[in-house]
Order: sequence, then C-alpha cells, then structure tokens
Amino acid sequence: MNQSPSETCRVAVLSGPSGSGKTTIVERLLGQSAVSIEMAVSATTRPARVGEVHGKHYYFLSSDDFDKQRQAGEFAECAEVHRSGYWYGTLKSEVERIQSSGRWVLLEIDVEGALNVMQMYPDALSFFLKTPSVNEYENRLRSRGTETEEVIQRRLRTAEEELKSASSYRYRIINDDLDRAVQEICDILEEREKEIHAR
Repeated sequence: MNQSPSETCRVAVLSGPSGSGKTTIVERLLGQSAVSIEMAVSATTRPARVGEVHGKHYYFLSSDDFDKQRQAGEFAECAEVHRSGYWYGTLKSEVERIQSSGRWVLLEIDVEGALNVMQMYPDALSFFLKTPSVNEYENRLRSRGTETEEVIQRRLRTAEEELKSASSYRYRIINDDLDRAVQEICDILEEREKEIHAR
C-alpha cells in the first residue's frame, strides 16, 4: 500500500525574491547538507539557453506537451513566471522519483508554486529567504548587470508581493551571512530527518 505524501514527506521548499541569494544557497545546500538531498528539475516551456541540458537543468517541453500534462494534473505546481509567456512547473513524477530513493527533494520555486506544494505536501519544510533590507534586493539585481531597467522594476514589484507571503512559510531565513544561513537550513533538515527515523 502506498503511503501518502505527508507520511513519507522529504520535501524542502525554498523561495525568495530575486536577489535574495537562492541560487548560491541551493548550491551550498547540495554540497554540504548532512542529509541526502537532490534538486528537483523543473519543467519549462522556454527554449534552452546555450549549455543547458534537457533533464539536467530543466525538462524542456513544448507548450502543447506542458499544457496536456497540466490539464492531466501531473504537476505539483506550475505557473507562468514574471508574465514572460513561459510556463514553469514541478512534475509530481519528479518529486516521487527523488523521494522513492530516500533522498530529500529540494524545490527552489516562486511563492505561488510554493503555496501549492505546501497544500499538496503539508509536512514539507518551507523556507523563505530574505535579505536584511528591501534596498539590498535592488542592489543585488543591479550588480548582476544582466537585466534591463524594465525587468529590474518588474522584479522589484514582484519582490514586494512575495514578501507579503513570507509568514506562510515555516521558516524565514535572513541571508545576511551566507555560512550561517546555510547552516541554519542544514540543521533544520537534520532535525526533521531524525524525527522521520524516530517514527
């Protein structure tokens, strides 16, 4: 008999506005977490960029294929991101693939998607990553030098909205010190893993 997602839940959700340091935190978690953890590969309708590999960076799907799987309820979460015209989502089969191996599933997704995942997996550990101040988001976005002013302003508006949902997450992590922020998440994961083993 299959256990429900909540009974076998090794799902960790990480969200935060652009510029909060999610990518760096994820890289560090994958490298130093004491519990076995694997990043869930998202599906997307956007074209692959140079160097991106299907199944490693993303599952690159046509709009038709994505829509068929969305209509069939095969996504744990999905949404059109930043009004870009491109859809992103996490396939339930990807979550199940990682969980079935006993590893933790790490989802780095936006707030809308995270709230959907939290409903589907009520025991998921959810982390909202914040910078010490709102101005820090803008400073980090501008220092990248990769986005137009229009994109920066849109992301800042999105950040304002996302910050309103921070209280919906179990944990709010302030990324003012990278080592401490990563260690805080690692400690929480280890504690939950001990609880799972003790059941």
